[in-house]
Amino acid sequence: MDLVISTVSQGLLWALLAIGVYITFRVLDIADLTVEGSFPLGAAVAAKLLTSGAHPVTAILVACIAGALAGVVTGFLCTKLKIPALLAGILTMIALYSVNLRIMGKANLPLLSQDTIFSIVKVPGLDMGLTVLAIGLAIVLIVAVLNYWFFGTELGAAIRATGCNPHMIRANGIDTDVMVVLGLLLSNALVAMSGALVAQSNGFADVGMGVGTIVIGLASVIIGEVLFGTRSFRNCLISVILGSIVYRAVIAIVLQMGMPPNDLKLFTAVLVAIALSLPLIKNKFAIMKRSEEADA
Repeated sequence: MDLVISTVSQGLLWALLAIGVYITFRVLDIADLTVEGSFPLGAAVAAKLLTSGAHPVTAILVACIAGALAGVVTGFLCTKLKIPALLAGILTMIALYSVNLRIMGKANLPLLSQDTIFSIVKVPGLDMGLTVLAIGLAIVLIVAVLNYWFFGTELGAAIRATGCNPHMIRANGIDTDVMVVLGLLLSNALVAMSGALVAQSNGFADVGMGVGTIVIGLASVIIGEVLFGTRSFRNCLISVILGSIVYRAVIAIVLQMGMPPNDLKLFTAVLVAIALSLPLIKNKFAIMKRSEEADA
């Protein structure tokens, strides 16, 4: 039971990362590698503030701001300097490695004796595992509702339309560069929030904790879409959150089956590759079935 609670809790904390990746990958149609730098950036900022005596909520909010600034930098490189989005994300990610080291002062910053959001919020009758689950669920629900509301506004609809058809949006007099920057800002703010929460849950921030986060985010998005559908934007948000939990469950299961932890990145990469190729495989089978029916 403890394993189930821990798995769901981690899935909820990482769901914020998955929502951030969804915004860039699906809404803006951009593969943003900034997340591999903004995730540990959120963890580094939160850890540094906590060790300096700041309130955990303040640490999370400042981490969000730091992540948003990282997204703005990527957006500036992409829109104003006309650097391809993929390369702009890589440049920001590389720069953030040094920034994160400078913030923490060392490669790993422990939070063993520090108050965190999970230790200061006392939920009667719940142990630490259930407390993390309850707080994670509350935060994810708030973020999901706010995102659903925001992307239903005129500004949010403009960001979504920029990813779908930028030429049409420009023809309507909307600055697509601003929309791209706003999308990257929101995405990386959520990713940094996820990093701050994961660091507080794990009890440390590490400069290398962002390695592979883009693949984890994509895995959550793709798994959620395949299993739970994409009928509407609300459905997509729910699918991404559930996809993050399912991904964590799959990881927990394969670890229980004896897979070496060092092979998890390889397993995740293979899983994402299979998930991304599923639409093509389904289409191939459909064509084969139709041809067999026609021959019959």
